[in-house]
Amino acid sequence: MYRSQRLSLRYYAAAVTLFGVMIVFGLLSALYYLYPSLLFNVFNFSTSKIMHIDTLVIWLLMAFLGAVYWYLPKELGREVEGMWLAELTFWVFCAVVIVVAAVFIFVQYGPATDFTLWFINQGRKYVEAPRWATIGIVVVMLVFAYNVVATCVKAHRMTGIMWVLALDLIPLVLVYLDAFSYDRNMSTDLYWWWWLVHMWVESTWEVLIGCVMALVLMDVMGTSRRIVETWLYIEVMLVLGAGILGLGHHYFWIGTPQYWLSIGGFFSALEPLPLLGMVIHAVYDAGAHRLKTTNRPAFFWITTEAFLNFIGAGIWGFMMTLPQINLFTHGTQWTVSHGHFAFYGAYVCGVIAVFYVAKQKTSGAAYLDGKAWKWAYGLLNIGMVGMVMGLLLAGMAQAFFGRAIGGSTLMAFTTASENPWFVSGMYARMLFGLMFAAGYVALVYDLVTSPRRIATPALQPEPA
Repeated sequence: MYRSQRLSLRYYAAAVTLFGVMIVFGLLSALYYLYPSLLFNVFNFSTSKIMHIDTLVIWLLMAFLGAVYWYLPKELGREVEGMWLAELTFWVFCAVVIVVAAVFIFVQYGPATDFTLWFINQGRKYVEAPRWATIGIVVVMLVFAYNVVATCVKAHRMTGIMWVLALDLIPLVLVYLDAFSYDRNMSTDLYWWWWLVHMWVESTWEVLIGCVMALVLMDVMGTSRRIVETWLYIEVMLVLGAGILGLGHHYFWIGTPQYWLSIGGFFSALEPLPLLGMVIHAVYDAGAHRLKTTNRPAFFWITTEAFLNFIGAGIWGFMMTLPQINLFTHGTQWTVSHGHFAFYGAYVCGVIAVFYVAKQKTSGAAYLDGKAWKWAYGLLNIGMVGMVMGLLLAGMAQAFFGRAIGGSTLMAFTTASENPWFVSGMYARMLFGLMFAAGYVALVYDLVTSPRRIATPALQPEPA
């Protein structure tokens, strides 16, 4: 095993741990909706929500870094350049996450001064980490970019996947710099803030997970490089075109010109299509060659990633993106429903597939299968779909009773929050969230236990 692959295992361990932390604070945040006075004057709901969302971003980022460090030496045939820097920044990354989490939990908030901005909380949604921690993440990303580019240069070899990955590193680093800026004009500040939230976490990550999925498909299913690279190029074109223009659906209600209503409403639904096409083509190609996969968990999570990405990010996003609908759904639990489905489908399922690729390699199993992963697969997927539907039910109640009928007043918001449909949706979210947590426990159990020795099924010879 390459040294960089051993580092990737550390990233995976950290990511899985933070995945659990995210679930804990997600369940706590769900309880606040059922019991609003929970932990009153002890632990704020806003802080619980920050921990839930920010941990989501960090654990997925760690998993992405681990996946690239895992496949980089396999793709280029040599060890990653500057490994000592990569290993050092891993521990720096972990230390930053621990310190920031401790500050969020035990300090929570501070006065409106520069000290708070630098050492407690920046106060910008999704990028609440204090300024010093943001600098630390930039350093980690710069080292990661150096590792990738320097390894390509030393190897004197560039594949199509590596070209896409190397070019994606530019916006991956530069767009995050927007986390430092703020403007006293709220419209201007939100305009550029959405570039960070949408273009960094959605568009550049879409390309990054596309590169990872291309490598996983070739590894797990023996998919032709020509197939995955073709779809990866299509994805890049759509991100550059539809991704930037689709960003306009965030501009509807922040004081931007009216033409963004049409542009944002149309282009938003196109981004998930290339990844879906890549996996469908790969499955068809593998089926034509009798699907010779030796890693069933990874195969199931790959296909789930493609279809749930299309449904969660595409269909769920499009049904609330048109401005005529978004006027009533914006900021409701309907939006939260889309957010959960999109992140789970676009990233989480693909990351879990990578975990199983690493498990097969480290365990030495010729054929990976069993029962525990099926429990994890079922509980996680049913739990997520149940949460999504519960949130959608609650969001529809808010959109109908609080917005369309109530006129978006404070009293209408309060009335909608007490509506039986809203309350039922919140209870459903809580119950299916517990199921999702049980799936996480099953996943961790399956990942850390040694696989049973299963004979590789006999493969029929291909017809001449």
